[in-house]
Amino acid sequence: MKRIWLENYRCFRERQEARLAPLTLLVGDNSTGKTSFLAMIRALWDVAYLNRVSNFKEVPYDLGSFDEIAHFRGGRGGRAESFESGFEVVPPSEPACHWSVAFSRRGTTPLPVTRRLANEARDTWIEHDLDSSKVLVRTPTAEIESDAPVHEIEGDRLLPIFFFTNAKQEEDPAIQQLLRSVAWSNFRQPLYAGAPVRSKPHRTYDPSLVSRDPEGDYVPMYLANQYFEGKKRWGQLREALQRFGKDAGLFDEITVKPLGKQSGPFQLHIRRFDGHTKGPRRNLIDVGYGVSQVLPVVTELLRQDAPPMFLLQQPEVHLHPSAQAALGSLFCRIADWDRQIIIETHSDHLLDRVRMDVRDGAGALKPEDVSILYFERQGLSVRIHSLRIDGDGNILDAPRGYRRFFMDEVRRSLWKREVGD
Repeated sequence: MKRIWLENYRCFRERQEARLAPLTLLVGDNSTGKTSFLAMIRALWDVAYLNRVSNFKEVPYDLGSFDEIAHFRGGRGGRAESFESGFEVVPPSEPACHWSVAFSRRGTTPLPVTRRLANEARDTWIEHDLDSSKVLVRTPTAEIESDAPVHEIEGDRLLPIFFFTNAKQEEDPAIQQLLRSVAWSNFRQPLYAGAPVRSKPHRTYDPSLVSRDPEGDYVPMYLANQYFEGKKRWGQLREALQRFGKDAGLFDEITVKPLGKQSGPFQLHIRRFDGHTKGPRRNLIDVGYGVSQVLPVVTELLRQDAPPMFLLQQPEVHLHPSAQAALGSLFCRIADWDRQIIIETHSDHLLDRVRMDVRDGAGALKPEDVSILYFERQGLSVRIHSLRIDGDGNILDAPRGYRRFFMDEVRRSLWKREVGD
């Protein structure tokens, strides 16, 4: 995704656009729509690529009913009757294309009612009316309407992939380009949405099925599976985890300790080094809480089958400032267009490390590969400012309110010092 727009959604009244990049950081006061922004990205991905009806109550984003999601204008303006969103995407070796999805009320639930895929020039598009099950195809020379089946799977609608009853329409080069953008395999994978608070550590873990969840409950079992399945796979993941652990000052070694057979209980142990001296191995539950909170995030980022997009809420929770900064460096090393990372954060340490690493060329990211989205409250609505950084790591075109609190605190500190002098 290179750009996203929203209208009449939660605290976003007027149509707003925001630039996305391989690494995108969402910053701003509490309750300014950052989590809602992430929830909409997941909803769009579900509707556009997974052919799944979006669920705005699915963890980790429970936004409630339609009346809690559609924008409230206040006074006589009342509640918006629908809301819309969309995004621009550029598949490899293909021109840009544009998705848009309209949501409306069905009882108390917001459901997608139309979705449209258009080419970059917007003169060729495919629109699917989900209520009537009609597909409308338009090119500069023709317009054709056909029926699309709607499947029922366990009570949920499964949105069909676009198809045509007219063979000539499928042969149109512009239509073929749109269909290739839908079929690109990277888009057919689920994205990862992480919760702001992860699972608590346990002294001993029992074997269980490995199934991704926002809190990271599955991560200890995933690590144990990697340990038992082969030295090479476990060795690569362990080395990457330990590199981050050292950079963050959290741990130098991570170990899976079986308590019997492969199918039996196990523990996770952490060890710190002091020069050439190795400290004792300690159970995960006995070390700082920050280790267990960041481990699910880091594991997801470093696993070989990582998804194409990450939506992360406050990954810095419970981390010391130096570890928050190290997390910023990890994001800079990993983020690219095949592994896009969008982060809601309140950490200046993380943000500043990203700026410095880009400035210093510590990774492959260039200034244009980073987007900072500042969410600014304006009455009952919120405005999103798309900020960039330059080659020196400076934030460009920041509005007046950006980091005003921090600047006020610095001025207050300097004033005290001058008065004391």
